[in-house]
Amino acid sequence: MSTSIQEKKEIVIRFNKEVIEKGSMSSFNQLVSEKVINHSAPPGTPQGPESMIYFLFHMLRAGFPDLKVEILDQVAEGDLVTTRKKIHATHLGEFFGIAPTRKPVVIDIIDIIRIKDGKYAEHWGISNISDVVAELAK
Repeated sequence: MSTSIQEKKEIVIRFNKEVIEKGSMSSFNQLVSEKVINHSAPPGTPQGPESMIYFLFHMLRAGFPDLKVEILDQVAEGDLVTTRKKIHATHLGEFFGIAPTRKPVVIDIIDIIRIKDGKYAEHWGISNISDVVAELAK
């Protein structure tokens, strides 16, 4: 049975709320394919789930443990779901080598996710993370 467009959107919402916001590794394992391709991973980063785990759990959530995800828009067609969102957080842990500043941040993100068999199969993303890092470094 194929996954409907609405079900695909709900998978992405669930990932954002349970994995990114709450840090649930159990939900990560349920929602991400073992063969996921992260097209936004920096060069030299391991592929597969490890690239996403490293950034989400060891960098983003470590630097911003109070983060909240605000979903602004979702557009879906076929097996792709595009999500425009904001992450609101406070810089409470080290992030990209920058000691905690306690500054509030807003990270603007647009993600495109390919859903296959009810799981994340591919990810493309753009964000203003470099602007956020520059602001924290001031």
